[in-house]
Amino acid sequence: MAKPRPLSPHLQIYRPQLTSVMSISHRASGAALAAGTLLLCLWLVALAAGDRWYGVAALVVSHPLGQLVLFGYSVALIYHALNGVRHLSWDRGIGLTIPAVYRSGWIVLLLTVGITALLWTIGI
Repeated sequence: MAKPRPLSPHLQIYRPQLTSVMSISHRASGAALAAGTLLLCLWLVALAAGDRWYGVAALVVSHPLGQLVLFGYSVALIYHALNGVRHLSWDRGIGLTIPAVYRSGWIVLLLTVGITALLWTIGI
């Protein structure tokens, strides 16, 4: 009797690679941006609703948890934009070799950290 094998690849078999982790992260950052954009719309509605509601929104945003959400939104926005440029270059046939894919992946990650740190350091 033959040894039973899994019908499809499973996550326990494969070691996560930079390419797969970045692909999953790109999808997750897109979902985070969708949720964050809803919060941005709520902030704009509070702004339009007057001083009282804007004061509530400003209080929520100034809370440490609100700051964490803003930080996560900024990381997701920067990562998704940079990785989107990477994908656009692939669509044009640029950087499709394995070494170039890994190099561009590390560049995206380093730029994400650097740009996010810069934005939060200067206070934008």
